[in-house]
Amino acid sequence: MREATPLLWHTVRAQGVDREQADDVVQTVWVALVRNAMTIKEPHAVLKWLLITAKRASWEAVRKQRDEARRRTELPDDTDEGVPTLPSSDPTPDVEVLTHERDRGLWRALSRLPERCQTLLKLVSLADRPDYKAISAATGMPVGSIGSTRGRCLAKLRDIIDVQGESWEAS
Repeated sequence: MREATPLLWHTVRAQGVDREQADDVVQTVWVALVRNAMTIKEPHAVLKWLLITAKRASWEAVRKQRDEARRRTELPDDTDEGVPTLPSSDPTPDVEVLTHERDRGLWRALSRLPERCQTLLKLVSLADRPDYKAISAATGMPVGSIGSTRGRCLAKLRDIIDVQGESWEAS
């Protein structure tokens, strides 16, 4: 549990949950594991189950937060009448489009990697300092080979991205 909690917390934060709410979501995931422990057929898949459950719980938390914020802004407020609004600090549409295209290209490249590389890179990218013991437990990969395997997978990913970049420039 100690090893997986930081990984779950980073997963939850990566889905857009704020710091205050992240602890609650992680706790909810652990409670869900206790409630559903008997339904998990493969013990080595527990970490994967926890990560998927954390993502789903995060999406639900973000959706609820967004809905509450929307409801608050829909209420009429006469006090702001005539007050100029400040420019938004949100990214401009062109930045959003470029970011989205970059992310789509990265996911496309990642999907072309072998399944083992995809899983490893996703798990390693979830934490600032990945817990190799937890990753080893989740993937069945020896702890001593995780770093070198990650390096090879990243090299393959770079090659795929380079090829994709060349095909984008040609079109």
